[in-house]
Amino acid sequence: MTPRYQELLATLRRQFPQPVSDPVHDAYFVFTILRALDQVDALKSQMPMLGGPHEPDYAQAVAARMLASGQSLEATVPQLVAQLQGMFLWGHPQSQVNVITHPSIAGIIGVLLASTYNPNLCSDESGRGFSEAEVKASSMAAALVGYDPSRAGGVFTFGGTGCLFYGLKIGLEKAVPGAMRRGVREPVVVLASEHCHYAVLNAAGWLGIGQESVVRVPTHLDNSLDVDALGKAARQALAEGKRIAAIVAMMGSTDAFGLDDLRAVRALRDLLVNEFELDYNPHIHADAVIGWAWSVFNDYDFTANPLGFRGRTVRALARAHNRLQHLRLADSIGIDFHKTGYAPYISSLFLVQNAVDFGLIARDREAMPYLYQSGTHHPGMYTLETSRSGTGPMAALASMIMLGREGFQTLLGHIVEMAEVLREGLEAHPDLTVLNGDNVGPVTLFRVYPPGVDTFTIKDRERTDAGFQRKVEEYNRLNRQVFERVHAEALAGAGVVISMTDCYRHTDHGVPIAALKSYVLSPFTSEERMRSIIEHVLTARDDVLGRNVD
Repeated sequence: MTPRYQELLATLRRQFPQPVSDPVHDAYFVFTILRALDQVDALKSQMPMLGGPHEPDYAQAVAARMLASGQSLEATVPQLVAQLQGMFLWGHPQSQVNVITHPSIAGIIGVLLASTYNPNLCSDESGRGFSEAEVKASSMAAALVGYDPSRAGGVFTFGGTGCLFYGLKIGLEKAVPGAMRRGVREPVVVLASEHCHYAVLNAAGWLGIGQESVVRVPTHLDNSLDVDALGKAARQALAEGKRIAAIVAMMGSTDAFGLDDLRAVRALRDLLVNEFELDYNPHIHADAVIGWAWSVFNDYDFTANPLGFRGRTVRALARAHNRLQHLRLADSIGIDFHKTGYAPYISSLFLVQNAVDFGLIARDREAMPYLYQSGTHHPGMYTLETSRSGTGPMAALASMIMLGREGFQTLLGHIVEMAEVLREGLEAHPDLTVLNGDNVGPVTLFRVYPPGVDTFTIKDRERTDAGFQRKVEEYNRLNRQVFERVHAEALAGAGVVISMTDCYRHTDHGVPIAALKSYVLSPFTSEERMRSIIEHVLTARDDVLGRNVD
């Protein structure tokens, strides 16, 4: 009599891709994937979401339990597809939420292949060709930003926060040698923009540097770092006997696409080394998780404009390039392919100008006797993670191969052009104002006001007039209510999906200025769709104010 477990095992084996060629089962594998995609396709409509309006049921989720007996693949797949109900479609022309991209088919296939064969990039003994793909993708990105690929190195990690972890950790080891073994026993600081991503605070806290040791440096009105203020902050820290673990340059902020002057930051760092006779070079990390992609314009002829972008678009692209062409001056760079690289989550690359820097955070081989018994490439000796998926580098490699520089130029040019269309429309309306007018990226921050407000002077008055601060708070509430109505409309399957920030920046008197936010990334966005945002926002404003509109 055949034991029950063997009967079950025979059934379960059919639920896995076969390790040797089996044309019948291979066809079943592919067919199952196609059936799942067919079920997803049935959820599509003209709405910017799958299925229909659907809120997550967390009470039901908490009650979920694993059953004693499993279910067939045919029964399992529909339950998985059901989880997509109400999911926003980031590629829909009416979806403009924060900075979430629409992955390409090539990127999806890259992830599928890595998921199917499940490499671990800890070492090439478990990663094989996927480890090679990581080196390829890293080298292609290094050459793109201006690093020497023969000297540079890179590892894919768990997001932009992971990139900051690596950058700050390497910088910490430069400033306080031996901190990896003995801990942080000297006072250190991290210097960053007041509008840097909160992940800088997160990384500093988790690394033991401390969130209070992050010195937030003032910015100009275009949200770029005030380099003179950075110099004062650095000199004060050094004069107090503190060591600089890292200087974080913001190269395309999430809220307003702020671009720091990396060339000036690098010149200041070199000056400080000589001025204070430092025995280390403070590490410069470029947080370019969004802005890195503009490196594809390093060889673009903006005068000839071969792709035929509009004048305002060319000017915006050229202005961004003016700052981002200097990425090569940073000691390390954070890159998110899952943002402006049109790749699936998570595909984040931490690049160092000199791969020797990885030696600063390497562990002793003796501590890992069960690893690295074969192969020649062992990034697990210095990565924070031991287990690292091959999905990130495969998705990144897919995007770079399929799109090429011209493909990236086309997509980035399009989203900037669509953002310019929106900004033109906003600037033409008397009840709306663009807050980040100097912005040259795909994100637009704007505010809506009651009729009759002088929007030509409102920005300066809100920012500087102490007697106007209550009005700032009143208009913050209005914009919050407008956002909630627009968002509710989107959740109902109509309208546009936009974002909001509670604090674009503070007034001179410390009051946060809230803003509505459009972040264009979809290749399918059109001018008509961009202009419809204005209509939806004004209709919501009128509803909030209780006005009767014909």
